[in-house]
Amino acid sequence: MIGSIYFAVRHCIDSTWLNDRDQFLFPKDGWQTDSEFQNDCLTFALFHGQNRISSSEGVNHWIPFTEAEVYAKEKFGSNFMTDYIKGKLKVEQKNSLFKENVTFGVYKNEVLEFSDEAKCVFVAGRELWKYYHSQKDINVNASFYEIREHFQGRSAKGIMNSKSNDENYTSLLAELKDKLNIIAEKITPKVYKYEFLKS
Repeated sequence: MIGSIYFAVRHCIDSTWLNDRDQFLFPKDGWQTDSEFQNDCLTFALFHGQNRISSSEGVNHWIPFTEAEVYAKEKFGSNFMTDYIKGKLKVEQKNSLFKENVTFGVYKNEVLEFSDEAKCVFVAGRELWKYYHSQKDINVNASFYEIREHFQGRSAKGIMNSKSNDENYTSLLAELKDKLNIIAEKITPKVYKYEFLKS
């Protein structure tokens, strides 16, 4: 969870020539008890294009849906993320590196409650995953990065193409990006409120 928070904080604000050199700071403590902020950040990290998790480098623990939700033809190698979201993991209480007895959302063994904006991202993402799992010759454990790679392909230089010839995929991805932009706008004020960045 903590990694997804820092990922979201770093990527929810587009870089411009005005803010490109802004320094990220050690934040105020308020984010640690703001479960909606934490869950929005997790949602953002799961579906963002800069999330480069790949099943080719090991088991993909970042699949945000169950097999039934996306009509997968085989069992996933890991259901960690959906178990985590449903509060099914056995996680022990741990102390923060800097303060004792501080609990973050990552240490709670509870069902995650998502905001309306986050739920919309999951709905759009699920439609994309379902479309991918309807294709032939797929990797059932594919990450979001690998799903994009499947539809967009790579150039002769090995760089992922920015577009796909599959209109249905393009439409589903555009819908997901639109919902992701909405949640990014929701996260942004709290980046400054908790002083990850100074305004």
